[in-house]
Amino acid sequence: MRTVAILIFPDFQLLDAAGPIAVFDTASRDSTPPSYRLRVIAKSAGPVTSSSGAQLIAASFSDEPLDTLIVAGGWGSREAAACPETLAFIRGASVRARRIASVCSGAFILAAAGLLDGRRATTHWGRAAELVRAYPQVRVDPDRIFTRDGDVWTSAGITAGIDLALALVADDLGEDVAKRTARQLVVYYRRPGGQSQFSALLEADGPNGRFASLLGWARDHLHEHLSVDRLAECAAMSPRHFARAFAAETGLTPAKAIEHLRLEAARDIVESSAEPIEGIAVRAGFGDPERMRRAFIRAFGQPPQALRRTAKTHSADA
Repeated sequence: MRTVAILIFPDFQLLDAAGPIAVFDTASRDSTPPSYRLRVIAKSAGPVTSSSGAQLIAASFSDEPLDTLIVAGGWGSREAAACPETLAFIRGASVRARRIASVCSGAFILAAAGLLDGRRATTHWGRAAELVRAYPQVRVDPDRIFTRDGDVWTSAGITAGIDLALALVADDLGEDVAKRTARQLVVYYRRPGGQSQFSALLEADGPNGRFASLLGWARDHLHEHLSVDRLAECAAMSPRHFARAFAAETGLTPAKAIEHLRLEAARDIVESSAEPIEGIAVRAGFGDPERMRRAFIRAFGQPPQALRRTAKTHSADA
């Protein structure tokens, strides 16, 4: 039986803990004998109050053997990331446990403990740029629902903890168990798309965004070659300074941001017209349909033709 511990702290996000707990509990009931033993832990034993006011009863930190440690996020993550006892426990657990994971802003706690240095990681889209600035040694991918880099896993905001836990179950018990667990919980087994539709790029594109005019210009020139050098020239900045400033503002590299804009434009055309996929790929700047197809699958979990069929079905139903 695998022991899974969920680390919480005052003002943690309740669903960051409850979501993974529900996944592991459901998966465990699917097997005989049960596969998981669940523990909720905190610096001090007893009731721990979440940001909603609801409480979970936690055991105190200990040296008990752990298979998996999952660190929750929430409003209290800043204080937890500055707590020496919490960071020391996580560092020790990283040696004892088979794997370490975080949900949402729990990534900041792992980063403060040094566990994300040189690793790919993600967090809630609203704090991705902050993670880039605070921990430049972390390779932040703000568009992923969850990431795995070796034995360290991180996930995006709040409900993404369920996606993360399902992936952990699949890694342990196989995809069939994970799929049955997802069906029982009535959630996606693999959620289509990433965080793009919620990302900080939307804020940067707003009227007060530093790069709003640049992004507007880029939308009008998607069919052209939009290199970092060209974007930097339009922003009247050196390429190196531009790349750093853009990533700090949006949590995305310039290349990734341009891909998002191209995906946004291409998807609109795919779903609203009968224009050939080849022509859309050229108009949106992908160049060839295969390159666009791969980008669609990464971002939306489906190729362009599938999204077009779905859009037509919804239109007919309406």
